[in-house]
Amino acid sequence: MTIFRAFCSDTVAALRGIASAGARRRNALRGLCAAIMVVASVAPGWAGAGHGSANGYGSNGQGSSGALCQGYGPQTPRDISQHAGASRRVFALAPPARDMNLCNIHMHSNAEHRGPGFSVPAAADTDGGFLCNNSHTLTRAERAPVKKRPGRNRGMMGVNPGDTIEVHWVFSSCDVAPGPAPGSCLSPRCANPELRVESQVFLVVNDPNALDFEYFAYGGNRVNGFHQPKEIPGGTGAPVVFAGSSAGTEYSASSCSPYQVTWSVRPNCAKVDIQSVHDWADSGNVFHEYRSHGVRPLVTAPELLSPINSAEMQGRVGH
Repeated sequence: MTIFRAFCSDTVAALRGIASAGARRRNALRGLCAAIMVVASVAPGWAGAGHGSANGYGSNGQGSSGALCQGYGPQTPRDISQHAGASRRVFALAPPARDMNLCNIHMHSNAEHRGPGFSVPAAADTDGGFLCNNSHTLTRAERAPVKKRPGRNRGMMGVNPGDTIEVHWVFSSCDVAPGPAPGSCLSPRCANPELRVESQVFLVVNDPNALDFEYFAYGGNRVNGFHQPKEIPGGTGAPVVFAGSSAGTEYSASSCSPYQVTWSVRPNCAKVDIQSVHDWADSGNVFHEYRSHGVRPLVTAPELLSPINSAEMQGRVGH
């Protein structure tokens, strides 16, 4: 994110000094830069080292210490079991995912959110994310190290049997195709997209009878003209829909994200086969996702959370 901000600031400053650039061109560049930073912050790791990955690759140690940031909209991640919120900044929720274009899929090591099915802190505090409640009941076979298949490259780095992961399907209102970030969720003609994230927490197991991650991949799928995943997981409870923000690891309760994102988080875990996750990473996925990302510390201050109105959210969930 620092790289993007520096690039945009320097470029706009340069154009300001060129009379022929014109106000419209400068304003268009500002809009494009803002959108790039939105998308870069939605999927940690897209914008360089500031977002980082799991297992020592991402936390900046900010946690939830320091004074609360002021003047920002509602933040993410949150405890989806707690519907209260006191943020005074509101924005219109994005359309249902089925009416938007899938632009990215990525995953985080440990659940960023806390929910009914993933409430076990992964560390001594809540800054390291959460584990599926049944993580400690897995069999020895489910936790067994995976054997590398012939022809496999690296697989999904940072993911092993027994791990909890939170997967994000990112959707954009722009007329774009899925691809590597940061440009996949916007275009020169759509520099300020509405963004939506569909989220599912998985417990990774060494079991071919568990869910196959390929069921939820993209694979060139289009429905009614929109780029869509083959499926979004079901059977894990009604998604909790709320207004939030991007969730890069550079943000905390004292260093907030300025970006507006509609979230739809399913409340329970599902088991997914580790081999299928590695196969997706090795399949040449168009998102160039090969490593699990880190998590942003849980946001708990009511001033930084939007109220969740279950009745109001109905009709905004559907995939």
